[in-house]
Amino acid sequence: MFRFVRWALGPFVVAGALSAIVTAARAQAPTQSLSAEQSVVGPAACGKCHKVETVIWQHTHHFASFRAMPRSPKAQQIGAKMGLSRLREASTICARCHFTSAVQNGQLQVITGVSCESCHGPGNGYIKIHSSFSGKTKATETAAERAERWRRSEAAGMIRPDMIYKIAKNCYGCHIVPQEKLVNVGGHAAGSPFEMVSWTQGEIRHNTWYTNGQSNPLAPPNIQRKMYVIGAAVELSESLRAVGKATQNATYAVTMARRAQAAAGRLQAINNALQLPETKAMMAAVATAHLNLNNGPQLNSVADRIDAAAQEFDRKYNGSQLGAIDRIIPGPQYYKGHPYPVGGQ
Repeated sequence: MFRFVRWALGPFVVAGALSAIVTAARAQAPTQSLSAEQSVVGPAACGKCHKVETVIWQHTHHFASFRAMPRSPKAQQIGAKMGLSRLREASTICARCHFTSAVQNGQLQVITGVSCESCHGPGNGYIKIHSSFSGKTKATETAAERAERWRRSEAAGMIRPDMIYKIAKNCYGCHIVPQEKLVNVGGHAAGSPFEMVSWTQGEIRHNTWYTNGQSNPLAPPNIQRKMYVIGAAVELSESLRAVGKATQNATYAVTMARRAQAAAGRLQAINNALQLPETKAMMAAVATAHLNLNNGPQLNSVADRIDAAAQEFDRKYNGSQLGAIDRIIPGPQYYKGHPYPVGGQ
C-alpha cells in the first residue's frame, strides 16, 4: 500500500487529493540517430508481404500525420512559438513522433507518417532475415529453424509484437511528450491519454498475419493482461523521467506529475490484485520517489528500478497467471477508434 503523502514540485503542491502515488516519464525523447535512420527501409518494403496490415495502417491517424499535422492550425501555432518555419522536416523537434525519417540519396528526409518501423524498429538489419523462412517456405520451415530465425531477427533489431515491454517503450516515447519548452512555450499537449490495451485494440489493431488476412481479432486475454501491467509500469517510469526534466512550476511539471500519480494509482491497483514480486518491487521503488523540480537523477533511478521489474515481468509471465486483473482491464467501450474492416469485420 502507499503511504499518503503530498507530492510537491519545489514550492508548488500538486493540486487535488492525490494519495501517495508516484511518478514517471521519459526524459527528453532522443532524436533518432543517423545510423538508425540509415537503417529505415520504409513502409513499402514491409508492405510487400504485409499487405492487409498496410491497408489498416493507411486508415489510421499514424498514416494521416504526414499530411494532416503540418496543415493543422494548432500545429502551425506551436511551430511559430518554437521558431519553426517548416514542420515536415527531419531536423525539427516534430519529426521523431509525427513522421518516419530516412536517409535517401545521402539526405535525411521525412518519408511518411508514423509507420511500421516507428514501432518495430528500423528494418534494414532484419527484414530479409525475418521474411526468409530460413531459405525454405512457411510450410517446410522447421520449428527449430523458425525459432532461430526469430532469434536472429531480434538480434538485428526487430521488435516483435510479443515483445511487450519494448513496444510499450516506443508507444510512450511519443505519447508522453517530455519536452518542457515544447509544452510551456509552444503550447503542445504534454501527451495523449494513451493506455496500452485500449489504444492497441482500436484503430491501430493489425492482428491479421496469423489469420492470413481473413480477420483481425483482439489480442488474446493473456496478452491483454501483460499489456495492461507493463503499460502501467512504463507509463509510470516514463512519466517519472519527464518530471525529472521539469525546471519550472508550470504546465509541463504539473501535468507530468499528475500523470505519474495516475499511473502509480493504476499500478497500485494491479499490485493489490496480483501481489507478485515484480509488482511489489515496482511499488517499493515508487515509495522512494520525490516529485521535485530539477530532480532528474533521483527520479531516473526510481524509473530504472521500475523498468527493470517490468522487463523481468515481461520475461517471466505468459499472462495465464494474471486473471485477477481482468476486472480492471479496459473493455471495448474504451478502445481508441476501430480498425479498418478486414474479412467482413
